[in-house]
Formats: sequence, C-alpha cells, structure tokens
Amino acid sequence: MDLMWPGFLSLVLIIPLLVAGYIWLLRRRRRYAVRFSSLTLIRSALPRQSKLRRHIPFALFLLALTSLIVAAARPVAVTTVPSDQTTILLVMDVSGSMRFTDIAPSRLGAAEDAAISFVKRQKASMQIGLVAFSGYAELIQEPTSDQLALQSAIESLTTGRRTAIGSGILKALEAISEIDQNVAPIVSESSAEDLASPVPRGAYVPEIIVLLTDGVSNAGPAPLDAAQQAATRGVRVYTIGFGTENGPSGNPFGSNQIDGGLNGQQSGGNNFFQNNRGFRRGIDETTMKEIAELTGGEYYPASSADELHKVFNSLPTYLIAKHETTEIGFAFAGLGALIAVIAAMLTFRWNPLP
Repeated sequence: MDLMWPGFLSLVLIIPLLVAGYIWLLRRRRRYAVRFSSLTLIRSALPRQSKLRRHIPFALFLLALTSLIVAAARPVAVTTVPSDQTTILLVMDVSGSMRFTDIAPSRLGAAEDAAISFVKRQKASMQIGLVAFSGYAELIQEPTSDQLALQSAIESLTTGRRTAIGSGILKALEAISEIDQNVAPIVSESSAEDLASPVPRGAYVPEIIVLLTDGVSNAGPAPLDAAQQAATRGVRVYTIGFGTENGPSGNPFGSNQIDGGLNGQQSGGNNFFQNNRGFRRGIDETTMKEIAELTGGEYYPASSADELHKVFNSLPTYLIAKHETTEIGFAFAGLGALIAVIAAMLTFRWNPLP
C-alpha cells in the first residue's frame, strides 16, 4: 500500500492532543465532584460502572479518527495484471568506441547482430522501437511490430562523437509517452524540473527500456537524473555494459581523430583506455547498476558477442506486466464511519443521559 497524499498523515498529531484533553477533563470532573458532595452521594447510589466501559467509546472514537485520516491521505493498492500490449525501446550506444574490433566484427556490429536476433525472437504483437545516441540521441525507429523495418533501422546505425547516456534514456521516455497516455511527457532535456507526478512505489508501466553502452557518459544530462525521470514514470530500465576486460589496442579513427570516448578530446593509440582506466572494461558499471536499481530493472555485463546474445535472451520480456493502482481510501473512510457509529451507540448505552 502507498499513499498519494502522505502529508495528510501529519493530522495524526491531533490524537495525542485529544488524549491529553480527555485526561484533563477526567481530572477536572473529579475535582468538580469533590466540591459538590451531594452530587457525589447521588452518583454513589447509582450502579457501579466498569472503568473499561467508561473509556472504550473514546478509544473507538480515536480509532475512527485515525482511519479517516488515513483515508484522507488517499491510500492506493498496487496490483499486477497481464499486459496485452508491451513496448520495448532499444537504446543503443553508437559512440566512436563502438567501432573497436576487440569483439568481431566490431562492437557495433556484434551489438547489431544481437539486437536483430532479439527482434526476430519476439512475438508478432511485440512493439519495439530504436533509439541511438552518441553526443545526442535520436529516435531511429518508432515502436513498431514490423520486424523488417526494425532490422533495417538497426543495420543503418553509424557512429558519432561522445556518449550521452542520459539523452538516450530521455529520448526513449519521449517515445513511450507518445504511445502511453499514462506516461507523462518529458518537459525538456535541458530542464532539471520534472512536472510529472511520481507513480506509487512498486507500480510500473508495461513499457521498458533496454540500454546498451560500452563507455562512460560525457555529454548531455546526467544519466542518474534521466533515470530518476524514468523511475517517476514507472518505466524500468535494463542496462547492458558491453566490452572486453582489457579493451582493444589502437584507435580505429587514426592518431589525430576524436575517439568519442570518455572526454571527446583528440587522442591516439591507447589514450581512450587510459582515460577510462578508472572503469573496468571502460564502462561506468556503477552508474549502470544504479540506473537499473533506481528504475526497477537489472544490469547485465557482456564481454563477447556470445555473452551479449545470452543477455538479450535473458531479458524478462515474457514477464512484463502492467501495474494498476486502485484507491482504497473509501474502505478506510467506511471503516472509520462504522467505528464512530459503534462508539456513539456504546456511549448512549453505557452512559445514558439523565
């Protein structure tokens, strides 16, 4: 259970104040009885009343008030139901380092082969879209079930400079918002403000993002900021770190070309991997894991073409479901009203007016 308006729970601070007032009234009542001894004699002639009965109605009143406060906070229940329409956004890194040949025929070539194989294995109704990013991100193919169009889009990928992982995530979110009205659109890639209302904790939309990269973000918005926007919308991001343990030697761009690596500076020889020596396999795996954890996805490492195929095979596309949220405040409101009626009935029964 989650609360849509948790701020209303601060009203429970009224409860201890009411208890304090109730105790004060009881003590004041005793002092009043001492002053008027004749009234005390009258009361002593009446049948003895159980102390427990005396306080039960007030306790029930407090319980009813608490239930009504919870109802005002708008509690919701998250339920998992099968999804008859699933969409996957493949977000692929096409920075310059994807041209390295430590994984034959190249990192990009191996990634394309694995992605095409993944597309062909999906059922005919599966909607898949393609986003490519280097220094910026572009939607190469809108979500479609046309596998030939998807294969053509994947085969058309070319490399560019720098690595904007955050831009890739935001572009995928934009594409998802176009087909799912429950996913709020992105205001602006350059804007840190997100006007979307967070989904209840544990709730997810049926769409997912599969992000593949071989490097470290060095352009565009911060990856974790973009991941937070995905988490706010209930979009899970599954991340894949692709690259060999030691990395390749040499620079496929030549000694005076920009390699699209960590800092986008001119470099030659092994400078790309020297710049990335703080990251195993040149990949910021810590950030990739944090993105997956923040959004409810999972991180997968792959250091060969075969491993990448296995990663794509293990993606939980067959488990994708949508999570619906149902407000259950009416149940707490009804319970509170019922308890209040019971408290009133017991009061009149056990403490009748003279």
